[in-house]
Amino acid sequence: MAKLLFRLHNVTDEEAAEVRELLAEHGFDVYETQAGLFRLGVEAIWLRDASQAEQAQAVLECYQDERRVRLQAEYREAVARGDAPTLWRRVTAHPFQMLLVMVAVILIAVISLAPFLGF
Repeated sequence: MAKLLFRLHNVTDEEAAEVRELLAEHGFDVYETQAGLFRLGVEAIWLRDASQAEQAQAVLECYQDERRVRLQAEYREAVARGDAPTLWRRVTAHPFQMLLVMVAVILIAVISLAPFLGF
């Protein structure tokens, strides 16, 4: 019976490709399912042979630890260079989008608080 190995929901294309490659390198027999048109399914990588589940999980845990360390190092380097994403950089990069978000937040707050403030 198949075993759920790795959910692909909210996973970057880069990470998904790395996981696929890693599992292929180690010879695991896997297949993927998609979420479907209405996103009701499970977008994931499944292991066909459940007896390999522990080995596959160990490989994935090792990969995720290495990825975490690598991404944290990249972030620290970006902070040291001054290239790390900040709120101010996002505002300056997309001022119109940020303005629309702020207007939406204020509008939602006013609509939500109007009954309590007596408007």
